[in-house]
Amino acid sequence: MKSYKEDFPLLRNSSIAYLDNAATAQRPEAVLKAEREFYEKYNANPLRGLYQLGMDATDCYEKARETVRDFLHAKKSSEIIFTRNTTESINLVAYSYALNNLKEGDELLVGIDSHHSNLLPWQMAARVTGAKLVFLDCEMDGSYTKEAIEKVITGRTKFAAITHVSNVIGRVNPVEDIIRLVHKNGGVVLVDAAQSAPHLPIDVCAMDVDFLAFSGHKLMAPMGIGVLYGKEKLLDEMPPFLTGGEMIESVTRESAVFAELPHKFEAGTVNGAGAWALKAAIEYINSLGFATLQERELALTTQAMEELKKIPYVNIIGSQDPKEHNGIVNFTVEGVHPHDIASILDGAGVDVRAGHHCAQPLLKHLGVFVTTRASIAFYNDEEDIHRFTEAVKGIRRMMGYAE
Repeated sequence: MKSYKEDFPLLRNSSIAYLDNAATAQRPEAVLKAEREFYEKYNANPLRGLYQLGMDATDCYEKARETVRDFLHAKKSSEIIFTRNTTESINLVAYSYALNNLKEGDELLVGIDSHHSNLLPWQMAARVTGAKLVFLDCEMDGSYTKEAIEKVITGRTKFAAITHVSNVIGRVNPVEDIIRLVHKNGGVVLVDAAQSAPHLPIDVCAMDVDFLAFSGHKLMAPMGIGVLYGKEKLLDEMPPFLTGGEMIESVTRESAVFAELPHKFEAGTVNGAGAWALKAAIEYINSLGFATLQERELALTTQAMEELKKIPYVNIIGSQDPKEHNGIVNFTVEGVHPHDIASILDGAGVDVRAGHHCAQPLLKHLGVFVTTRASIAFYNDEEDIHRFTEAVKGIRRMMGYAE
């Protein structure tokens, strides 16, 4: 298996087996170079300076927007809004769309596997508007059945917020089926693509999704840059989420005329360097191809799950089929708290995540409180997985259990 660690400065000369990629990815040299390049060559305030350097900064920013548009297969660059992260993108829709369109008697649908970032904004929207929050429950393997989907989506379903890929289970949800049924009943759909964008090709037009959000940092871009896609018609009708500089056409003592899309939703000084580096991250992914990424991640996920299944006191959360995990392997060890597991693995040079993974309703639904999550990226290798599974084998012994 080819090694891609040479492309990543943190991994290049490190002995760490980094398996917390669902939390944040590592950055390749090309992305770090792009961020530095912006500050060294184009450092002016995008969209403001009518001098050459300012125009160069604006050009970089808008080129990045066009790269994202192409990445998502959106119709227009004006449908691409730069934010700080998925959380801000979802909150933008909650405050600017939901609060202005939902009312008492409407139903707001969320998946039980939602990250807290795709749940708390809708709890707020339901409280403020009087809409009813309705949950779509999954099976124990994380799947959503056709019967469950058809049961909860009704003529009252005016908005649905659905996770594309669960950060706990890793399963790809049938978002196209949900979108189609919600649209049939006159509703609008947001898809949380934070976990899918780094692993799966996305076509917002083919999905016919109304809103879609993802974070740059999970896609190997810097922290602090995110994306919201929205259909132009919906975005046009929505008021700004934040107000201030740059998002206006004119201001008087009493009122303001807001700028056209996409700038209406990008108040203040924008993250030009982050956008430029996000462009580099997408170009890096495109140079490899999703087929290559998926093939490597499936091979490593299969290796991890096969070894874990040999350990009698380890329980894998979700499906037992590696193809259903998209690099996420969540598990428990009988008699050992996940925080202890993570600490022991850290001592072995393996980085994993332990806790509720910002998905407490899902874990409660699955009958567990906290778990340990290993999340795999294409730049991991067989040695990373071997070190991880070998360390797991010795956990109970280190905790004083006789094996």
